[in-house]
Amino acid sequence: MKLLFASSNAYKIAEIKGILPLGFQLISLKEIHFHDEIPETEDTIEGNAIQKATFLADKMNIPCFADDTGLIIPSLNNEPGVFSARYAGEQRNPDDNMDLVLEKLSTQSDRSAHFTTVIALYIHHKVHVFEGRIDGTIIHEKRGTQGFGYDPIFLPDGSDKTFAEMSVEEKNAMSHRAKALEKMMVYLKRIG
Repeated sequence: MKLLFASSNAYKIAEIKGILPLGFQLISLKEIHFHDEIPETEDTIEGNAIQKATFLADKMNIPCFADDTGLIIPSLNNEPGVFSARYAGEQRNPDDNMDLVLEKLSTQSDRSAHFTTVIALYIHHKVHVFEGRIDGTIIHEKRGTQGFGYDPIFLPDGSDKTFAEMSVEEKNAMSHRAKALEKMMVYLKRIG
């Protein structure tokens, strides 16, 4: 089965390709030469995922899915949340975003955090939603060069490595995106 993924993020595409079981072919926006802006104007993570999937489904005649992810830090009133990608501004710079989180947490003792990913799958004219979550801690300095986003400052519970210090395979064994994707795969195999 071919699945169109509503993202141009090479890191996300590599992660998902590493998780997809045999029999599923991931198609990226780049492969179909789709360069239009995909809207993300909802005020929830789930809303953004649904908006992106339905926007793309209206333009293409193929099952498609989109994800949206947020870093939730309770001691920062659950920021950055839905604004995770543009927390430090519309330039969407990961280093600026991490620096802002570290600055805001500098006086906080509670550094607990979690990532939530919501995947919206549009198939057979319906939207299905799958969620994944991983808990962890925001460390005091960036560590590692793998991954993307907030990976260098997020230490998953039970690990001594940040996401940015892990291989793609190690991260996929526990990540929020992998958990949401596994739920989607169970559904696809069931309707299969």
